[in-house]
Amino acid sequence: MFGERFGFHVSAMPALPIEATDRIPEPEGELIHDRNYSIKAYRESSTALRLRGQIHDEKPPGMYIAGDPDPMSVHLMVVDLVISFPSLEIVSAEVVMEVTPHRGCTSIEPDYSKLVGMSIARGFSRQLKDLFGGPRGCTHVGALLQAMAPVAVQSMWSMRARSMAESDTPVAIATTPEERAQSMAFNRNTCHIWSEDGPQWAQVMAGEELEVPLWAEDRLTKLGRDPQEWRLKGE
Repeated sequence: MFGERFGFHVSAMPALPIEATDRIPEPEGELIHDRNYSIKAYRESSTALRLRGQIHDEKPPGMYIAGDPDPMSVHLMVVDLVISFPSLEIVSAEVVMEVTPHRGCTSIEPDYSKLVGMSIARGFSRQLKDLFGGPRGCTHVGALLQAMAPVAVQSMWSMRARSMAESDTPVAIATTPEERAQSMAFNRNTCHIWSEDGPQWAQVMAGEELEVPLWAEDRLTKLGRDPQEWRLKGE
């Protein structure tokens, strides 16, 4: 079962609050459904990344059963992927469905072994649709996998940072446009900021320094440190 294989239970997984902000105030309507995604990346070795993803759907107290004082889980699925670095090829895949509406739901779990050998970066969404779309898979597992793919790409920077920290070999600095494009290839055309026709990619190709990430600048400032320290660390 889920608790035995992954080490925690439904009751041990509190939902993370979705905080209201000045720009997005707290809704005034009645809460009728709560879906939470949790995706964590673990560096297992210099060449392996493990992604652990969880999707949890919950109904508020009394929504389906009158007089029920507690929230009720209606879906709980976990996907465990081991991904090679830096190729981003899936080398191991396991799906566990702990809470489902029907007994037959879990029969699809073994089918997700077909993920092995796929790249989680190149054409992943299309391959997911081809292999597991509609009656060929689980809607909720599919949604979780779609959410996990960008986390794998984001984790590449952390994997590289750890490898650089452990290496005694000086890191070669990209100097030519081709080298700079290769070093930032994971970002190109992933969003409007990283459009290859946009100003940020033009800065990369020109060899200009990019701005310090806002979250790094904010944290370093709060710590009373110089945000330019970010550049000195090579991250």
